[in-house]
Amino acid sequence: MTRRVLGVLVSILITATFLAPPAHAVEWVPKVPPLSTPWTSQVSPANALPEYPRPQLVRTEWQNLNGVWEFAGAPNLTSPPIGRPLAEGVLVPYPIESALSGIKRHEDNMFYRRTFTVPSTWNGRQIKLNFGAVTWETRVWVNGRQVGTHTGGFDAFSFDITSALTAGTNEIVVGVTSTVDGSRYPIGKQRRTPSGIFYTAASGIWQTVWLEPVRQAHITRLDTTPNVGAGALDLVVQGTAGQTVTAEVLSGGQVVGRQTGTTGSALRVPVPNARLWSPDDPFLYDLRVTLSGGDAVTGYFGMRSLGKAMVGGVMRPLLNGKFVFQSGTLDQGYWPDGIYTAPTDEALRFELERQKALGFNMVRKHIKVEPARWFYHADRLGLMVWQDMPSVDSIDEAPNSHANYESELRRMIDQLKGITSIVQWVPFNEGWGEYDAGRIVNLIRSIDNTRLINHNSGSNCCVSDPDPGNGDVIDDHHYQISADTRQPDANRVAMLGEFGGLGRRVTGHEYQPGAGFAYGALYPDEQSLTKRYEEVIKQVQRLIHTRGLSAMVYTEPYDVENEVNGFYTYDRRVLKMTESRVRDVNQRVLAVARGTAVSPDDVVSLRVTTTGYTNRYLRHQGSLARTDVISTDLGRLDATFHVRPGLADAACLSFESRNFPGQFLRHSNGRIRTDVNNGTIAADATFCAREGAGGTALESYNVRGSFVRHYNEGVYLARSGGPNPWDTANSFAADSTWAVGTGLWRSGADLPLDQARSFRVTTPGFTDRYLRHRDSLARTDVVTGASDGLTKADATFVVRRGLADPTCYSLESRNLPNQFLRHADFRVRLGTNDNTDLFRRDATFCAQQGSGGVRLESVNELGTSIRHYQEEVWVASNGGAHVYDNPASYNQDVSWAVSSPWTP
Repeated sequence: MTRRVLGVLVSILITATFLAPPAHAVEWVPKVPPLSTPWTSQVSPANALPEYPRPQLVRTEWQNLNGVWEFAGAPNLTSPPIGRPLAEGVLVPYPIESALSGIKRHEDNMFYRRTFTVPSTWNGRQIKLNFGAVTWETRVWVNGRQVGTHTGGFDAFSFDITSALTAGTNEIVVGVTSTVDGSRYPIGKQRRTPSGIFYTAASGIWQTVWLEPVRQAHITRLDTTPNVGAGALDLVVQGTAGQTVTAEVLSGGQVVGRQTGTTGSALRVPVPNARLWSPDDPFLYDLRVTLSGGDAVTGYFGMRSLGKAMVGGVMRPLLNGKFVFQSGTLDQGYWPDGIYTAPTDEALRFELERQKALGFNMVRKHIKVEPARWFYHADRLGLMVWQDMPSVDSIDEAPNSHANYESELRRMIDQLKGITSIVQWVPFNEGWGEYDAGRIVNLIRSIDNTRLINHNSGSNCCVSDPDPGNGDVIDDHHYQISADTRQPDANRVAMLGEFGGLGRRVTGHEYQPGAGFAYGALYPDEQSLTKRYEEVIKQVQRLIHTRGLSAMVYTEPYDVENEVNGFYTYDRRVLKMTESRVRDVNQRVLAVARGTAVSPDDVVSLRVTTTGYTNRYLRHQGSLARTDVISTDLGRLDATFHVRPGLADAACLSFESRNFPGQFLRHSNGRIRTDVNNGTIAADATFCAREGAGGTALESYNVRGSFVRHYNEGVYLARSGGPNPWDTANSFAADSTWAVGTGLWRSGADLPLDQARSFRVTTPGFTDRYLRHRDSLARTDVVTGASDGLTKADATFVVRRGLADPTCYSLESRNLPNQFLRHADFRVRLGTNDNTDLFRRDATFCAQQGSGGVRLESVNELGTSIRHYQEEVWVASNGGAHVYDNPASYNQDVSWAVSSPWTP
């Protein structure tokens, strides 16, 4: 008889005096959720999340303990119900506040109880009791003996229960305290009294509970780090000390790399000719690890590299050595039936599949940590992940709150650092519970230095502390993108960590009918909501090369309780926007970042991306193109172009001079110059957008293989390694890459500065009406030569340089000096210039080419222009949420004929 078997028998004899009574035959009675999902009805005691819960450390033998347990609330955890049945039935692992749990109420303290038997085939091995996650303090008794305690709501933990087991039936009692006390420990967005952007608590057991047998010498964790540069997997096998380890990497069932070593030490396992993981090709390798003591586990990993570097003169995040724009959603992980716990694994997978189908390549997991299978699905589907740390709900430290936070932060990163898809850690959000952010960044880096660290997403917002400067990210939250995002610096990338929040209620799919809210206007239908989404995303496209933006996070993939910002309703039954249009505009964001598409500006400028010259722009001067540092109005105009469909091929591009209409950039005898489109230059003036080195390379339509390149301040059509001096291969990729962004002269049409003008309606049937002010509000009225002097003066404005942007315009009242047209709550009105930033922006409009006139585009109310609607005047979007956004005759209604002033 082996010593190990003898030890188990002695343990059984010691505990044999405790005879575990069978579990009371309690009944699970599911409650009615506020909304049911397509998977609610599939949940039953027989299939409560039956999948193996830990894909990166798999053992073939295990016993799932999910199902019906006995349950009771309690005043405290001092008197566990050992051997005593409990009256209620709870379905584990759904949190007790959820309908699927069968409890649907909160308890500060609670007990769970059930019995089990250990398979005889497990004899002679240690038995581990594993918990995916329990909120917040957990105490566990097996057969009356306390086997362990744990604090934390988001990390997995295990207890060795071997010595407490008996032959036959065994009893488990789990006591949990969940006071939802965010001043003491991380709770994320859970609240005892949910409202607004804070949601129902998820207390108790909320991830899978299971048993597994392990050998005395066994593996506890696989720390995998892909090392693309070395063509290998760097692996540390955590477990019993001193064991010999054999690690094998497999592809398609075939071993491609093998290495031996010892537990706790670094192994480098060869992965020859590695196939790299990316959103476009999320390839995963299998991993098999065995110990000399006989333990064996399997797992997986992806080969990919992460980092940051100057790309095209801008600090960018890297995936596999290349800048890949990160386009994602703010995924909060709530369900109407299971709250924190998805009803089924299919539902968990569906969430990510649908986000990928909408054209996203990333997801920000917002102040929640998901079960291991969620990350497996993200890895398999090819979605990069930003992982937030759940926040505490306090500004000042409560006793032990910082210690609790940092302890759980360490455990979260340790458990998740082998996840391929995670590309960024986010310890704080908008300053919630933020403290010592610089030290926390250093703490995270000491645990994992392979990923970017975003010290505080939304550090421009709310209760954020001063920026410590030692993270990798400058992260803004701008929901309507009404102001420019901050730019990257020499060490940090710029990201838009939250934006959007566009809302729509859908009757029959509301958490509380009539209570739904959004982070802006509510849109009435699919068409208007989709149209607004397209407008918002177009602005993101402009920011990529104009402001150096490297990532966007849209709020959000699905509604959450009364927050109706989702693409999908909270029950996941209705997609509220048009999928194909969302996917198309999202994919265009990625194309603009790659350089294969150009942002949808009325006017653009082309910035040099070569290091040391990134303050220079392509301009024309004396008809020849060159690059200059721009500082004058003339320079801004010369460096601004209208992007037109290619004259020779509409799938490509042509660039029309902003200040010389009808003249286009073209190549002639190797030089880039401007020429009048006389019908003979179409092919020479057509260029096709190609992926450049951090921007757009412009390939000649009719001289393929040749690109627009700057060389010694001149601009040429060049071929790398060709016969001309400007064909030199040195720096060719950078010199022929252009950052195409918003025009240095933002107005695409001209108004006469410092001159009085009147603005006539161009909509058929109303062309005798003019823009005017009356009782401070803007409106349109019929104005004729017979009109009184006041009416004529009210319909006359002096054109001034834009108060917020000198390349745009502000309209000063002719008869009330220092009063300007501005918008407030979308209504255009007259106001006195108080020199605030808000007034200046509200009173600034960029002139663009309209439909038979000039369109006056707001600089800070995204996608809107001055429009007349039923005699009133608004800043309106095409097909937006309001009645004045009606798409009927929109293009005519926002076009104004600039005419001689009624009052000179």
